[in-house]
Amino acid sequence: MSRPRRPATASAHRYPRTARLNESLREVIAEELTRIDDDRLALVTITAIDVDPEMNRAIVYFDSLRGEDGDADILEAFADRRVKLQSSVGRQVRAKKTPILTFRPDQTIRAAERIERILHDGATMPERPAAPDDDA
Repeated sequence: MSRPRRPATASAHRYPRTARLNESLREVIAEELTRIDDDRLALVTITAIDVDPEMNRAIVYFDSLRGEDGDADILEAFADRRVKLQSSVGRQVRAKKTPILTFRPDQTIRAAERIERILHDGATMPERPAAPDDDA
């Protein structure tokens, strides 16, 4: 009786294919942003990528030090450079097909910053009650 060559597990990888593709895309796009000579993309960070299960489309989430005021310029720059970024992904990532890239600002980071500002704002925090006297 012969033994099977592979173990009976579904996959030898520790996390799913879409998660691996998300990370590969994030690395490639972030590296390409350093090579692109566009001032509008100078302060941009790729925070996350979400590839659909069919791997046809990928949403690239970004953040910038300019905040919400610079989003229009950044989205325009990404629209101008999308084809170049997508071709770089196609060359560097081993996948059957290259997902179509769309770009969106990362609202998660901005929401966290708003919550942080609210928590540290003295006007929104209630006053602490006076400490009880230990002498009584």
